[in-house]
Amino acid sequence: MSILLPDLSLYIHIPWCKKKCPYCDFHSYQSKNSIPELQYIQSLIQDLKNDIHLINNRSIKSIFIGGGTPNLINYKYIKYLLHNIKNIVSLNSNSEITIEINPDLITIHTIRKYIQLGINRISIGIQSFNNKLLKSIGREHSAETAINILNQIKKKKINFNIDLMYGLPQQTLQECLYDLKTAILMKPNHISWYQLNIEKNTIFYSKKIHLPNENTIWNMYNQGNKLLTQSKYIRYEISSYSQKKYQCQHNLNYWKFQDYIGIGCGAHGKITTKNKNIIRTIKKYKINDYINSNQYIQKKYKILDKNKPLEYFMNIFRLFQPIKRKYFTLYTGLNKCYIKNEINTLIKKKYIVQTKKFWYTLPKGKIFLNNLLEYFIK
Repeated sequence: MSILLPDLSLYIHIPWCKKKCPYCDFHSYQSKNSIPELQYIQSLIQDLKNDIHLINNRSIKSIFIGGGTPNLINYKYIKYLLHNIKNIVSLNSNSEITIEINPDLITIHTIRKYIQLGINRISIGIQSFNNKLLKSIGREHSAETAINILNQIKKKKINFNIDLMYGLPQQTLQECLYDLKTAILMKPNHISWYQLNIEKNTIFYSKKIHLPNENTIWNMYNQGNKLLTQSKYIRYEISSYSQKKYQCQHNLNYWKFQDYIGIGCGAHGKITTKNKNIIRTIKKYKINDYINSNQYIQKKYKILDKNKPLEYFMNIFRLFQPIKRKYFTLYTGLNKCYIKNEINTLIKKKYIVQTKKFWYTLPKGKIFLNNLLEYFIK
């Protein structure tokens, strides 16, 4: 059975933050002392060299520098990192290169330098334009700081994304819509609009924080989605809205079950091999272990056939687009007969519809996506 080698992206994890947000379950450290920048960047470069055999002569479609707070790292080390990456791997001529930033730790001067490096997309963690709400979720910046840097970024004509959250502690519907309206006035190319969920291993989880009730959340979701759509933002994924032709190519790579190399402390990767195996990689979690080693793999395992449908559909069903049925086999190596019973059940329950070439997720399937995915748990 043939399997298609997917497109390939590169994720780079910068694990430090000025302060750990109480809702965040990402792998990160509070930067209490100086950051070992050069050591870490050199480790990232060696980490990528160690993974070069996984590439199979593919070029890199996108690079995403995330965290943590990547702009805590001095610009000169980001320059050094990107210079070395371009010497190690081949980039597509139109590769999307994104860096995440926090509004209180960045200047337009640094952003100008990022652009000169070839970084062509900025993702800004705003979360809210309400100072009271920012304080409630432990963010360090003010609404005024966020608006000021956004106004400066707009003048640079760079592709930029605003991260926003809704369903924050004690947030009202009006406050939620105000955040969206303020973001829309900034005219970003992309808006990522997430509902706050309390995850285990976070400060909020231990404090048992109280969030708005279900009716308020539902109204935020419906009216916010309507506002974004009316403002000409195209919803292409559950939490992602973009202007035409400005979808995030890196995230699309994840959602389409493509491949990605993950380098950095705690970074995850997914690689398809020529012999049809799909491999997950996880890099060392402890920063000292990562820096003081030439071997960076913490865990490496093959996705079992019984788990491939769940892994595939938990990504692809997030997208608001028809799903080509043939890609299931091309990217998993499994025949569609393997999931025939599950697909028939989803059709009967009106979660999806099926044509000769496509699967389409119905509104019920999007709203109850977790229920849908349960049918693929073996």
